[in-house]
Amino acid sequence: MPALYIGHGAPMLLDDPHWSGQLREVSKSIPKPKGILIVSAHWEAQPVTLSNPAANSPLVYDFSGFDQKFYQMTYNSPDASLLAARVAAMMPNSEPVRQSARGLDHGAWVPLRVMYPDADIPVLQMSMPTHDPGRLIELGRRLQPLREEGILIIGSGFLTHGLRYLRDWSIDATAPTWSSEFDLWAAEALARGDVDALANFKELAPGMPYAHPTVEHFTPLFITLGAAKITDAAPETLIDGFFMGLAKRSILVA
Repeated sequence: MPALYIGHGAPMLLDDPHWSGQLREVSKSIPKPKGILIVSAHWEAQPVTLSNPAANSPLVYDFSGFDQKFYQMTYNSPDASLLAARVAAMMPNSEPVRQSARGLDHGAWVPLRVMYPDADIPVLQMSMPTHDPGRLIELGRRLQPLREEGILIIGSGFLTHGLRYLRDWSIDATAPTWSSEFDLWAAEALARGDVDALANFKELAPGMPYAHPTVEHFTPLFITLGAAKITDAAPETLIDGFFMGLAKRSILVA
C-alpha cells in the first residue's frame, strides 16, 4: 500500500467536480485499503493522540460560514479499534499514546467522502504532535510497517495555505506569486528526493512566510515522506494545479 500526502481543501471541495474527480481517480489507482490512518493539519496535540475508533464516530465540523448542508454531512465508517491498538503498540514506551473521544475533522472526512464514499473502510485519525520535520519523519518511519498490512497512511494538508493573503477567493483565481513559486520549489525538491531542503522550507523556500504563515498544512508531508520505503526517493505527483490560488499538489510515495 502506498502512502499519500493530499490537499484536503475546504468543505466546498465537495462541490468542485474537477478536484473531486481527481481525488476519486487517486483512490481508484491504488489497492483498496484495509484501513486508513490519516494525519490532518487540523489536529495538533501532543503526545500522539488517536481519534474515537468506534463505528459511526461523530464528525468534527471545524469550520464556519459555509452552507448548512456541510454541517449535516456524515461519514459512518466502521470500527477502527484494531487499527488503534496496532498504532499504539508501534509507539515506544517513552512516547505514550492517548485515546480521545474526538471524531474526524474536515481534513479527514471531506477528502474521504470523495475518495471512499461508501465509508466501508475503518478510519483512524492521529494527531500531529510536533511540527519538527525530523521528528515527523521518524514518526512516519515507525508507521511504515502498516503499509505492508494494507493500511493507507495519509498526510492531509495543503501545499500552500496563505489564506490571509488571498485577494481573489474564486475557485479558479490566478495563483499569487508566493503560492506558485513555493509550489514550483516544492515540486522540484520532491522530484530530486531532497528531503533536507524540504525540511528547511522556512529558510529555503520562496514565498515564505506568505505561503505558510503557520506551517500545519505543510508539515503532514513529513509523515508521508517518513512512511516511504526509501525516504529520499522521488514521489509521484498525483494532482497539481491551484484552488483559490492555493497549491493543491498531492503526492504518492512508494
